[in-house]
This record gives sequence, structure tokens and C-alpha cells, in this order.
Amino acid sequence: MLRFMARRLVLLIPVAIGILLVTFLIVRLIPGDPCVAMLGERATPTKCEEFKERYGLNDNVFVQFVRYIGNMAQGDFGESIRFSRPVSDIIAERLPMTIELTLFAMLFSTTVGIFLGIISALKPNSFTDTLTMVVANVGVSMPVFWLGLMLAYFFALVMKDTPLFIPPSGRLGASVTLVNLAKQWGLTELTGISKFAVYFLSNSAIANSIITGNWATLKDALWHLILPSVAVGTIPLAIIARMTRSTLVEVMQQDYVRTARAKGVNERKVVSRHAMRNVMIPVITIIGIETGALLSGAVLTETVFALPGVGTMLVQSILSRDYPVVQGFTLIIAIIFVLINLFVDVSYAYLDPRVRLE
Repeated sequence: MLRFMARRLVLLIPVAIGILLVTFLIVRLIPGDPCVAMLGERATPTKCEEFKERYGLNDNVFVQFVRYIGNMAQGDFGESIRFSRPVSDIIAERLPMTIELTLFAMLFSTTVGIFLGIISALKPNSFTDTLTMVVANVGVSMPVFWLGLMLAYFFALVMKDTPLFIPPSGRLGASVTLVNLAKQWGLTELTGISKFAVYFLSNSAIANSIITGNWATLKDALWHLILPSVAVGTIPLAIIARMTRSTLVEVMQQDYVRTARAKGVNERKVVSRHAMRNVMIPVITIIGIETGALLSGAVLTETVFALPGVGTMLVQSILSRDYPVVQGFTLIIAIIFVLINLFVDVSYAYLDPRVRLE
């Protein structure tokens, strides 16, 4: 197992270089000039020449790529063309929001989706089964932006001044602020990974509030996550429910399930101990894919609920030809995606001893 994990982590290096190369070339094939995109009417030939010289865009693509790889090896993601800030600071500022949204959306979709799939599969072709699958089909068909707007309208306007009121937008309430952990811990001279880690924790509302023991902020942060998590998690929920239902119906007809029943094993134990271990293999695959997709940024959800996440930043950076930001976010997301796939592969061996990772 450890050899398998080590091998996969080593393979992460060529994967990261390949992703960087593809992203590096694609963003430079996008029509338009970064200088014109940033300066607009002020983009004179002289200013554009100075602009390209400052950001090293005068060199050929190969030289730019080699220089970028060298900087990356030292943990330097470069400087944003649009914001004139280190890309690592922007990642540490935006990524926590997307990770929190992804985790809570997948927690909601996985819990509810598996539950609906189980109750549907245990009574196939019944009214419960039909109703559950209709709900799942409706859920996978609803556009995220429409569902987000409807949730915000109902819980923020219709339910206003009632206990069911839920904030419609934003990460935190207007009166809530996060503690600067670097200042609180007296860390003034931070660089590299330590700076990124502290800045990341400072910008994560949930981690920040837990570390500082600010439970009011934690409650406010969780309260603001409810609507966007439900909106973005509805489609994964429907997919997980349908996959759980179809797989469980098939597994319940297998010989080992009938044998367990013949031995007098309780039906609940038959489902939980025997059937669900095999059911979870394709379900975990779906969960891993959906988690990786959400980590790349839920642009519509972030826009509807005014969340400062990865998706909106990536779109803005692509439109403004901010190459360093696009490359930095793409690399981080790709690495997280590979780690998620590693976790999924390892979980196969835990669920099914027949799986051989060697």
C-alpha cells in the first residue's frame, strides 16, 4: 500500500509538468494581448513594450516556460499581471472559500444521495422508488444558477424575520471579521510555504474561527454556507442517488446476499455489512470526480451568492490574460485532483480486499 502511494506521488511530478506545459501554451493561444486587455485605450506601443519587458513576455515561449519552471521549483508562482501581487497570496486568499464550499456541498450530496439511493433500492419499482428517482432526475436537471436564485428568494425574502431565514449572499455577515493569524502569533517575517499556510488559514473562515475559538464567527460562516452548498450539491446528490440505487439493486440479487439471508442475518446487516461495501466502489468514484470538479470552481454558484472563490477568479484572469494566475490555480487544482484520485484508489483496497494495488 505504501509503495503504491509513494509511486503515485512520484508520478505527480511529470503530471504537474505536463499540466503546466499544456496550460502555458493554451493561455498564450487565446486571442488578444495582455497589455491591451489590462491598459485598454492607454495601451500605446511604448507602454506595451515596457509592459512586456516587465513581465518577460518579450522572450519566446520556450524561454518563458523554462523560467517559470525554475521559479516554481523554488515555490514562486510569479506575480499577477492584473493585481501586481504574488500569485501565491491570491491562491491562499481564494482557495479556502472554494474548499469549504466543496466539502460542505459534497457532505450534503453524499449523505442525502446515498440515503435516497438505499431507500429507493430496497423497494424497487415501488412508489417510494419512483418518487425518489423523480426527485433525483429533477435535481440533476435544474440549472445551478436558477436553483441558487430560488433558494435565495425563498429563504432570504419569503422567510425574512422568521427562524428559517438564511443569508442569501456573502461569506460572512457585515459585522464579522477574521483574525489575522500572522499578527496574532507575532509572525512578521514569513516566506514560502509557511507564509502560504498562515495566510491560507487566516482566510479560511471555518479554520480561522476554530483556531481562535471564535464560535460566533464559526456559526455565521456555517450559516452562510447552507444555501450555496445546497445549490451546488444538488446535481452531485442526484447522480450519487441514482448510482447508489442502480448498483444496490444489482448487488442485492447476488448469491452472497442470498446466502447471508439464508443464514438468518438481519436485513439491516445484510445491506450495511455485505451489500454496501461493493456498492460504495462506484459511488466513491463518482464522489471523487464530483469533488474534483467542484474544486475547480463553481463559477455560477460563486456569482449568485457573491462568494470570493476560485471559479470567478479564474474566469476574470482568463479574460484579462493574467497568465501567472491562470497557471497557478490550474496547477494547484490539478495536484488536488490527483490526490483525490489517490484517495479513491486506496479506498478501493479497503472496501474490496480482492483489489490488488501492487
